[in-house]
Amino acid sequence: MIVVGGEALIDLVPVAQPPGALLPRPGGGPYNTALALGRLGARVAFCSRISTDGFGASLLAGLRAAKVDLSLVQRGPEPTTLAVPSLAPDGSAAYGFYVEGTADRLFRLPPALPEGVRALALGTCSLVLEPGAGAYEALLRRESGRGLLTLLDPNIRPALIADPAAYRARFLSWLPYVGVLKLSEEDAAWLGGRVGDWLAAGPSAVVLTRGAGGLTVWTREGAEHSVPARQVSVVDTIGAGDTVNAALLHRLSAGPADWPETLSYAAAAAALTCTRAGAEPPYASELTE
Repeated sequence: MIVVGGEALIDLVPVAQPPGALLPRPGGGPYNTALALGRLGARVAFCSRISTDGFGASLLAGLRAAKVDLSLVQRGPEPTTLAVPSLAPDGSAAYGFYVEGTADRLFRLPPALPEGVRALALGTCSLVLEPGAGAYEALLRRESGRGLLTLLDPNIRPALIADPAAYRARFLSWLPYVGVLKLSEEDAAWLGGRVGDWLAAGPSAVVLTRGAGGLTVWTREGAEHSVPARQVSVVDTIGAGDTVNAALLHRLSAGPADWPETLSYAAAAAALTCTRAGAEPPYASELTE
């Protein structure tokens, strides 16, 4: 089983008609990753705190439909976090957030994860917003120490980071506990580091997503592999990076890495996500091997 930890929220996605309208869609990087893993056929559990409000009920319904295990989900009466993406002409998204007093910020460190868990993925807002961020960080350190494959996707949201220097230092402190670091070109530029330095700090591999430029991985052993992006008509890129996370975990948790094949699989899955409005990752039946 793969465990994905982090926030579940509602994306208020702009739609063409009527002008100015916003469509509520389930979202959050970890939520999308868990959903994508379920749709790809992986055994996956979601580890988070979700509101008991109507939005929270819809988030849980989406996970259940994807056969995601909910036994690690905590519940609370606080409201659901809201994110408002603004879309550029190329479909890329920037985000504003409503996070004060929301349920997912009050996540608590759970007891030991169930037997049979092979991998843990964390990232995005959940590692920024306290007090939940400290609990997720403790989960990362604890489960890495047990030998789980860990994937970190920082998925930087600058609007939520009050002290960039402190966040960058904290990010570096996580790397000894990370097996695979996955980030976008924009994340890498904001963090200001170098791949070689990140690999030296702990991860066995760094995967960089480059939008229309495809994906590249560098490994601690000195290997480098790249694959091109699939050419599709892009509606928006919401959830594409989260789908990459899921595809990587689905392949890597099954055995030794075949990086060219794994990256090609991730590129194909992300491309399908980009053809749909909002975070709608593909099902296994939609992907050709």
